[in-house]
Amino acid sequence: MSLLDRFRKKKIEKKVEKVPMAKPLRILDTEGAKEPEKEISSRKIVNKKTFQVYQVIKEPHITEKATFLTEQDKYIFKIFSKANKIETKKAIESLYGVKVKKVSIIHLPSKRRRLGQSQGWRHGLKKGFKKAIVTLKKGEKIELLPR
Repeated sequence: MSLLDRFRKKKIEKKVEKVPMAKPLRILDTEGAKEPEKEISSRKIVNKKTFQVYQVIKEPHITEKATFLTEQDKYIFKIFSKANKIETKKAIESLYGVKVKKVSIIHLPSKRRRLGQSQGWRHGLKKGFKKAIVTLKKGEKIELLPR
């Protein structure tokens, strides 16, 4: 058995490959030797998931109030429940090609729904959603409905 164990260890050692560390990038000061060299590692750890435009913006939320807000350069969209203001702003700017001034986010919780005589959480629920009120800069427009 001890003879076979020696061979196994050699096989295991051959399978493990050592990956060299990435060399840090060196940035030199352009003005001269006023500051010492700065080292920046080329490896970045990104834990946050990024969302695509079509994942962040579900649909425009078209209601009577939303149509009145378009006169004030405010548009309402239903968005992904885990999206934040920054992601929403980038998605609107890239999708519609406009400049966004401000984004306000409202989370609407799910509500009870009545079905016949029974009512409550068990029998029915209106699905909750998250909506964003996007304020555009002056002169910018989004055409949500074709005329």
